[in-house]
Amino acid sequence: MKMNRYAIYYAPPEGEFADAAAQWLGWDLAHGRALPPVGVLDGQDITQTPRKYGFHATIKPPFRLAGGVDLAQFCTATERLAASLQKVTLPALKFALLEGFLALIPAAPSADLQDLAAEVVRALDPYRAPLTPAEIARRRPEMLTPRQRELLGIYGYPYVMEQFQFHLTLSGALGPDQTAAAMAAAQSHFAGVVPQPFILADLCLCGEDDLGQFHLLHRYPLMA
Repeated sequence: MKMNRYAIYYAPPEGEFADAAAQWLGWDLAHGRALPPVGVLDGQDITQTPRKYGFHATIKPPFRLAGGVDLAQFCTATERLAASLQKVTLPALKFALLEGFLALIPAAPSADLQDLAAEVVRALDPYRAPLTPAEIARRRPEMLTPRQRELLGIYGYPYVMEQFQFHLTLSGALGPDQTAAAMAAAQSHFAGVVPQPFILADLCLCGEDDLGQFHLLHRYPLMA
């Protein structure tokens, strides 16, 4: 299957957490299939926006491969990088509202997680094509801080390095009257299946198809 963009994500391994997440969003990232979404409140689909990406946390945001770089080269580089990195263990995840959307985030800050994400962004950036003017405009640079605009110029994304926030998106933007019900529904749906401790044990290479849906292509275990 031809992919237009690639990304490095965290995605849960097979099991109850991955199954619950796929059911919630209505898209199974690992198997590339649509499911009836559970994340519906009073007939309103609150998961439509994040659905195309599948349940994930972004490590290196979606990008096009640079000219002269083929997928095999990028896969080799990712495999080597993963082999040099250590697994990251967090005590727990918690539900939170981030700028109006619902997500799972680390229950406490983790320098190890920040360092891993920064190294992945840095190490794999030579394989990324520069942003086009249209891609830059979609990031609305006029709304970014000076540092975020700098990061956009360097790495093609404003929310990396110290601006990075590990999060597993569970909804699109919620209205004030939806937040409490969305939180309660998510907590009920994921009860007992969110891993504790939470371990990031591999890098997931994902690709975007012609319909804009993301698929899990390969897992590269962290082996240092």
